[in-house]
Amino acid sequence: MAAASAVTGCGSLMGNGESRSSSSSGGGRKRLVVSNSGGAYNDALTKGIYEPFAKETGITVTTVNYQSAQIIAQVRQGRPQVDLMDNSLLIFQKMARLECLEPVDHDRLKSVKGAGIAEHNLPEYAVGKNVWASVMAYRTDSLKRVPKSWADFWNTDAFSGARSLQSAEVDLPELEFALLADGVPLDKLYPLDVDRAFASMSRIRGEVKKFWNTGALPAVLLGRREVVATSLWGGRADELIKQGMPVAYQWNEARRMTSGWGIPKGAGNTDAAYQLIDFSLRPEVQAAFAKLFPHGPVVPAATKLLSEDVLATLPTSPHNLKTGFDADVAWWDKNQEAVTRRWQEWADA
Repeated sequence: MAAASAVTGCGSLMGNGESRSSSSSGGGRKRLVVSNSGGAYNDALTKGIYEPFAKETGITVTTVNYQSAQIIAQVRQGRPQVDLMDNSLLIFQKMARLECLEPVDHDRLKSVKGAGIAEHNLPEYAVGKNVWASVMAYRTDSLKRVPKSWADFWNTDAFSGARSLQSAEVDLPELEFALLADGVPLDKLYPLDVDRAFASMSRIRGEVKKFWNTGALPAVLLGRREVVATSLWGGRADELIKQGMPVAYQWNEARRMTSGWGIPKGAGNTDAAYQLIDFSLRPEVQAAFAKLFPHGPVVPAATKLLSEDVLATLPTSPHNLKTGFDADVAWWDKNQEAVTRRWQEWADA
């Protein structure tokens, strides 16, 4: 993300990229190159989306794992190497600002019309497809009471024990949690009061054993009983629970983020890209992916195709939607660099 923000822009440096986009979007090709983050996420995408899409359309999906900065550089040179990107809406917000994405014609997507997808998941230059969240997890054998909010997490007298929180090295600093702990209502979070957030963070800093810097670490700390409570990405706690660990997590005040699709400016196979986007937003496809990977559907009808057990693990289930909040990607795009610098200075002090 930081690398992307350092680029001055794409629109003025396209060279012949514009003509490439308009001349090669006829859809005759049978291969679509998609960039995603790889790993288990790619495995679930392959099984839940790419393979059934290829079976229905005859269009083979080839995946690569490019960082957004790499694709930005490709677009600046007028030679994007991918037809479609799978990334967070925050990344797409940045790329749109840098004029590195094609605007999305949402009218071309039959699955969007009347589907009830939240407006913030349909920005001008992207299409949201699945939602993940940061939640609070805790050891049930170490706490006498169930922590129900970030105010409880911050209350080390009533809920004693070591904590862990996310480092800015791995993703957005958790300023929202600090503000919620300080009494800011969910619907009054943005624009974030950065001074108040850091003051709140300072109050709990002495109890934070580790600011985790990899997605796997908070679950490890919790599993080893090195901390009694931590923030972590949704799905990580479920793995511990399946192993029989005395662990639970709280959907209340979870921070949601959306991953989705973006088409790099000058991409050469836009018709096929639109076909895949449209396919991925069908309720049955959304539900199939949610069964494979703990990200929630953006299409409300998909939740009706899922069991209560699966819905309980998803941030966009009807119940969990009521208790969390969506990160304001426009605010973070504007402020992330400055906040991250301040967080690093604060952490090193």
